[in-house]
Amino acid sequence: MTTVADRTQLPDVPALTPRRRGTPAKVVVARVVVGVLLVGYAVVSLYPFLWMVSAAFKTQQEIVMGGGNLIPAEPTLSTLVDTWSRLHFFDYFLNSVKVTGLTTLGVVVVYSAASYAFAVLRFPGRQAFFRLFLVLLFVPGVVTLLPIVLLENQLGILGTHLGLILPFVNGTAPLSILLLTNAFRSVPGELRDAARVDGAGELRIFARVYVPLARPAIITIALLTAIPTWNEYLLSRVSLNDPSTFTLPIALQQLQSSNVVQYNQLMAGALIVVIPVIILFLATQRYFVNGLVGAVKG
Repeated sequence: MTTVADRTQLPDVPALTPRRRGTPAKVVVARVVVGVLLVGYAVVSLYPFLWMVSAAFKTQQEIVMGGGNLIPAEPTLSTLVDTWSRLHFFDYFLNSVKVTGLTTLGVVVVYSAASYAFAVLRFPGRQAFFRLFLVLLFVPGVVTLLPIVLLENQLGILGTHLGLILPFVNGTAPLSILLLTNAFRSVPGELRDAARVDGAGELRIFARVYVPLARPAIITIALLTAIPTWNEYLLSRVSLNDPSTFTLPIALQQLQSSNVVQYNQLMAGALIVVIPVIILFLATQRYFVNGLVGAVKG
């Protein structure tokens, strides 16, 4: 005869373990298709760049006769040397470094301070001004080209490097303020309060607390400013008339002014223009990715 206690004792049941299943065939096929498409896209995207690098080490005859071959039959450095020295690329290089460096410095200093004010300080019209800068993101730059030229002509800075730097600094305002404001907002407010308790003023809190913590975002803005400024052509072509003030993109355009285009010199000039950009990006790639992620999360 069974008792209640006997009925309550249940037999031990082995724990159910999930059965391992292989990856479904549809998922494998989808991954393979996506991988093939990405590789194909990478090849299509990289081919023009690789052809440019290859053509910079070829002679004009080999480019004309060899078509799209990426490997030079007889590699030569003479084209790069001639393009650099005979066309005075060093002078144009210095002009580009000057314009790009001062523009980037101006953007980092001005918009870091402005973004700190939007993120931390409280003042009348703060949200309205912030939204106004966001609206400017959707204004095409070409729309402001004529007003900029007319204004610079009245100010007497048209045709100077200052006439390039000021519009470049102003043009990066919306994106810079958006990313940096989000980065500063992600800094814990307790750090600011602790610095205040230690007697730090607002400028010191900005320089010693917020700027170091937002360094990836600041480097990202510097990179997003430097690359377009280095490659900018339209405003430089419209405003600069003195050859001594030309930047590299304008010097590159002059290579096509002859009746017969020297493709090897043109590609050598393009390689000279793009190498500093590639080096800059590779040197700051880690900060660039972290800055974008942090700014989006903020």
